[in-house]
Amino acid sequence: MFEFIDAVYDPNVLVGGLAAVAAVAAIVSIGMPLFSSDKLGDRMKFVARERAALRERERARLNAETGRIALRQSPKTYMQGVVDSLNLRKLLESEDTRAKLKMAGFRSPSAVVTFLFFRVVLPPTLFLIALAYIFLFGKYEGQPMSIKILIALGAAYAGFFGPNLFISNAISRRQTEIMRAFPDALDLMLICVESGMSIEQAFRRVSQEIGTQSVALAEELNLTTAELSFLQDRRVAYENLGKRTGLPGVKAVITALNQAERYGTPLAHAMRVMAQENRDMRMTAAEKKAAALPPKLTVPMIVFFLPVLFVVILGPTVIKLMNM
Repeated sequence: MFEFIDAVYDPNVLVGGLAAVAAVAAIVSIGMPLFSSDKLGDRMKFVARERAALRERERARLNAETGRIALRQSPKTYMQGVVDSLNLRKLLESEDTRAKLKMAGFRSPSAVVTFLFFRVVLPPTLFLIALAYIFLFGKYEGQPMSIKILIALGAAYAGFFGPNLFISNAISRRQTEIMRAFPDALDLMLICVESGMSIEQAFRRVSQEIGTQSVALAEELNLTTAELSFLQDRRVAYENLGKRTGLPGVKAVITALNQAERYGTPLAHAMRVMAQENRDMRMTAAEKKAAALPPKLTVPMIVFFLPVLFVVILGPTVIKLMNM
């Protein structure tokens, strides 16, 4: 027994035991990370796979809802040839042109080519049609040659600015449609946020519900949902929504969303205030149209109603005087 105790307290044995413990500890500390599972890495990979699957589902849903074969459509061959041969992209295309086409709802690359094509082809086409109408069909025979040329040039001028007028009217109609449905969309989004949904889920849900009232607004919210899934910075997706719509009410909501993202302000309260402001803006626009109605009715009343009124009032008297 005493021999065992002496052996344990032997300095050589103690040094050897401590060296063995240190070697085992070194082996364990080096080998454990190799055998332990990286839970954070596994979860990040799972999130990446779910994100990719979400993108694919979102693309399939967008294609199914819009009824298009692809989100990007190639332009016509002859249009592309004319635009490339005349180098119209360098001469006429600008960032403002692309922004206006997006605001009108034309986002594909073929929209720019089609716009440039018609802007160049329409002036000579209308000029030739006007000349044929004047000279071949014998119209304006008594007019001098300068008047005929001015009429043809006026037709060419109208053809040059016709595409711009078409885009402006499309933007106006689209903005009016979005402005009418946007307060209701904000109310729905407020309900979704207060119920615990994230902002991406709220955009997706509202885009599905608001489609019966405004197809344009549903399309914009769908695109914003896709951009929130694709882009790393949410502010870029919000700013793109403001640029595509071009409405002050939508831009105010975008500013509130960006402030909520940056400073952590309550999103529900900001959206409630923005919804009420958009309703007030919609009511103000309606009151403005109602106030402008009497001056617009003045000329039709003078031209159409007053002569009929005079005939009804003075007609019997005139007939009696003619009989006398």
